[in-house]
Amino acid sequence: MSETKETARIEAFSDGVFAIAITLLILEIKVPQHAETPEILWRELWKLWPSYFAFIFSFGTILIAWVNHHLLFTYITRKSNAFIYANGLLLLIVSFIPFPTALLADYITAESHSSAIIFYCGYNLISNISWIILFYSIRKPYNLLSPQGEKVIPKRFDRAKYFGFTIYLITFILAFWFPYTAIIINVSLWFAWIGTSLAERKN
Repeated sequence: MSETKETARIEAFSDGVFAIAITLLILEIKVPQHAETPEILWRELWKLWPSYFAFIFSFGTILIAWVNHHLLFTYITRKSNAFIYANGLLLLIVSFIPFPTALLADYITAESHSSAIIFYCGYNLISNISWIILFYSIRKPYNLLSPQGEKVIPKRFDRAKYFGFTIYLITFILAFWFPYTAIIINVSLWFAWIGTSLAERKN
């Protein structure tokens, strides 16, 4: 079987995991119990805003990860066992996201909200580390990149390793004292990753 077909199989399997993870998020939003009047129903729907926030936040996180994962595969022409395992690690982290999402939704307005936010920020830090490991596996033990990938991936790797890791580590530490600020910073990183993927697609 050709290397191209093998990388296509890896990407197809990965897409399935991303799709399942993003679908499971909606299961954390529960329909309110029977309401006697429209006013009560609207009030109950409003009370679910933490679940809406967690769903949108995590949906965006998975979507951005999927877009960047897809772009990554456009630059890969070969495979290695190290890359397959590293990709599996990333998928493990992605498939876990419904749990910190549910935790964040349940506790974001509670007195113990800081613990839930610390856990969520810690998850994002680990997710970033899994991306760094994936980038390492693309270059070691041998290079899997196309000539075009050689021009793009090293810059993305440096961005993930230095910028992404530093910010996620800072927000994880910050969450112990200023949890809501840490969440805001995490949301803001969306725009950095979206801008990166759009700029590289343009190139």
